[in-house]
Amino acid sequence: MSITIRTLADRDFFSWLGLYEGYAEFKGTRLTDEKALRVWTWITNPNHEENALVAVDDEGNLVGLAHFREFARPLENDRGIFIDDLFVAPDSREQGTGTALINAVRDNAAQRGIHVVNWVLTSDNDAAQRLYDSVGTRTQWATYELTV
Repeated sequence: MSITIRTLADRDFFSWLGLYEGYAEFKGTRLTDEKALRVWTWITNPNHEENALVAVDDEGNLVGLAHFREFARPLENDRGIFIDDLFVAPDSREQGTGTALINAVRDNAAQRGIHVVNWVLTSDNDAAQRLYDSVGTRTQWATYELTV
């Protein structure tokens, strides 16, 4: 199976929604219609900070997604890319789809003159950690969250 990575098209909504619902379920988060439509509006608006790429299989099916955005790095006096969401359909895993999505985000960063891509994951996601260890470097940083 070969994978093509591309930007979203208007015709992708329902296929993207199925993937995003799978991602939300995997994360244990309820995806409401309101949330899904808001994210779709963000990732299809060229003026919004959030971007998206999708992985497409040989038959034209969407099998993975990456949502990402640019962020400021004040101490480095530059910008970075942060991958917010990365998901591959269960039956398309371990076939290079996740790697292809990450590499496409990296290529997007390089085209924009950005030199770092960051992402986080849950510490118990062993499969994702194996993939991430093969394409990136684990940092020393722990992530904290403050609910407001």
